[in-house]
Amino acid sequence: MPKIPLAAPMRESLVSLGFDSADAGPKLGFGAASLGNLYRPMADATALATLRSAFESGTRYFDTAPHYGLGLSESRLGTWLASGVPREEIVISSKVGRVLDPNPHYTGQLDDEGFAVPATTRRRWDPSEAGIRASIESSLTRMGTDHLDIAFLHDPDAYDLEAGISQALPVLESLRAEGLIKAIGVGTNSARSAAVCVRRSDIDLVMLAGRFTLLEQPAAGELLPLCLERSVGVVNVGVYNSGLLASARVPGDANYNYAPAPGHILERARALARTAEEFGTDLPTAAIHFAARHPAIVSVLLGASSPEQVRVNAQRAAAPVNDSLWDALAERGLLDASPGDPEPGA
Repeated sequence: MPKIPLAAPMRESLVSLGFDSADAGPKLGFGAASLGNLYRPMADATALATLRSAFESGTRYFDTAPHYGLGLSESRLGTWLASGVPREEIVISSKVGRVLDPNPHYTGQLDDEGFAVPATTRRRWDPSEAGIRASIESSLTRMGTDHLDIAFLHDPDAYDLEAGISQALPVLESLRAEGLIKAIGVGTNSARSAAVCVRRSDIDLVMLAGRFTLLEQPAAGELLPLCLERSVGVVNVGVYNSGLLASARVPGDANYNYAPAPGHILERARALARTAEEFGTDLPTAAIHFAARHPAIVSVLLGASSPEQVRVNAQRAAAPVNDSLWDALAERGLLDASPGDPEPGA
């Protein structure tokens, strides 16, 4: 397997947030989309217990967004913070770009973007300075905190990438210069779009979903080397590929990119699982460890919908993995090392 290059010096903005720590800290982050009732309702008590379990397991980085449950994820994070959590010990990121407005057409229906919440508000793309400042103020109110550590521009390529780069990112740069935010970035599931943002702006972080995983590595060709060159950290999310890599045995009804996995993808995942087992580990444990291997990656975010899931994630992250596994996967053609491969769905 090709040798991964050494990391470039880390930006001071990321050092100040603890991303250079050898401890768990921000390295293993908690992705709070599930707290917004992603796909199914979650009881308030379960949400609180899940956050407590993450903190007790050593997690100190928590990511949320207005998009997650139309603000419910942020509100639940705020309830947890108000329970006595030492704010100075944790890093919180949220996102801008989608502003929540009252829904004048609400008649009792649920949100139509995957969250089991009443659609009392609706999302509106707004990359303007007024929109971004208003979004951050609303997030701070929902979370009951006086500051946000990291702000990501959320999925600009799903709306207008050019407007995101020319309008939104300069606003975030200004907020960072004012000291209102410690670090800024872009969150996307497109390695190509992320690379454009890195080249054309002065961001600290990229949050990349599902594009550097044990299953596929389209970010390895251009984005990750570019991030190393520019000292831009990568927060790796979606490392289970919509749950495909989340179980030791890959079920026939597994999803991939939020849809039923095609046969060739299922077979590839099962070959990965068999190889992982040969080397004394299981598929999800190997997926977590691989997701953190590249030196551009400063954190891996994992979601959870229960305290037990949090504990299992932490155990997998702490478990030893034989480095010979990666060589075996490469030799068997199960690691895609070729740069420029098309991204799924592109």
